[in-house]
Amino acid sequence: MNTSSTAVRLSIMMFLQFFIWGAWYVTIGNYMTAMDMADLTHWPYTVNPLAAIVSPFFLGLVADRYFATEKVLGVLHILGGIVMFITPQTTATPVLFIGLLALYNLCYMPTLGLTNSLAFHHIDDQEKQFPLIRVFGTIGWIVAGLFISFVLGGFTGDALPDETALPLYTTAIASVLLGVYSFSLPHTPPAAKGSKVSVRDIMGVDAFNHLKSKPFMVFLAASFLLSVPLAAYYNFAPIFVNAAGASNPAATMSLGQMSEVVFMLLMPLFFVRLGVKWMLVVGMGAWVLRYVLFALAAPSGVFWMILIGILLHGVCYDFFFVTGQIYVDKKSTPEIRGQAQGMLVLVTYGLGMFIGAQVAGNLFNAFLGTSEALTNAQWQEFWYIPAAFAAAIMLFFMFTFKDKVEVEDA
Repeated sequence: MNTSSTAVRLSIMMFLQFFIWGAWYVTIGNYMTAMDMADLTHWPYTVNPLAAIVSPFFLGLVADRYFATEKVLGVLHILGGIVMFITPQTTATPVLFIGLLALYNLCYMPTLGLTNSLAFHHIDDQEKQFPLIRVFGTIGWIVAGLFISFVLGGFTGDALPDETALPLYTTAIASVLLGVYSFSLPHTPPAAKGSKVSVRDIMGVDAFNHLKSKPFMVFLAASFLLSVPLAAYYNFAPIFVNAAGASNPAATMSLGQMSEVVFMLLMPLFFVRLGVKWMLVVGMGAWVLRYVLFALAAPSGVFWMILIGILLHGVCYDFFFVTGQIYVDKKSTPEIRGQAQGMLVLVTYGLGMFIGAQVAGNLFNAFLGTSEALTNAQWQEFWYIPAAFAAAIMLFFMFTFKDKVEVEDA
């Protein structure tokens, strides 16, 4: 099989995979607010991590054992696209609307693991080839934001495209497109076909038992706790940017992914200078700084502060999430590597973001009261709370985490 041809096909897969996510995830809060569901905007960010919690069970019980990866990927994206086509038609019934979003996420979240496993199966040098393929996913997310603001904006007149159903229909069309395209991807047989189903494997019990040293437990606790205030950004930053008067909220938010690409390329240099612990500390500190900047910007809508807070996403995401994945990989053995990464996703994107979405949503609603939107002063108070929480976690980690990881191996 032609290696360069395969890389191109896998890169297209990654581009569409994250274009789909970026098209609805950033805009859904503004859309729901426009549809008189301002007090329910945390629910999409609750059902999403719930699906992340469920997906390892699906992957372990079904996808890894019985069906070719490209076929499961195709079916899930087509089903998800159909569900997303229906979803905007149910805004008059909020419970049904959120229920359909939950069903959509149950289709989508397992595909994150499937695209990774499919890509790894067809490349020879994971360390060198995979980042070059995966970066097209980040580019897909960026293009989704630009497409919504500058292409869909041409069809919405005076209305903000983020506040219409067009981003959801864009997600639906792209999902079906990727679903059909998936059937043309290189054949990838089920990795664990014929093997016995083990609850220990799916739950990551063996990985946890192998890794449960004091430093790793500190790392895992900090990762879980920091994911709680993180949910406030994904849920409410687009709403805040819109309230601050940004003309193109989706495109503005995509600047964060642009910085993510830059810092991803610079990470090897930072590893040599900082090492794992201080990379993680800098990542946590970036989250604190981001929330403080939002709080300081809120009273007068100081756009340059908001912009810097968004551009910090490269440090926030790469130095915390990507460094955490590398740390887990270096502490793991080949036998439990997959379990260990799955456990980290479960703790952060699953449990942490689930709790965070509920906490942030209830906090937002407490400020909102019977009003239709937060005042500038309320936005300032709102952002100081996750800033203080993230700062406490950063200090806890800084003074309690003591582990040595070879920098040259990272």
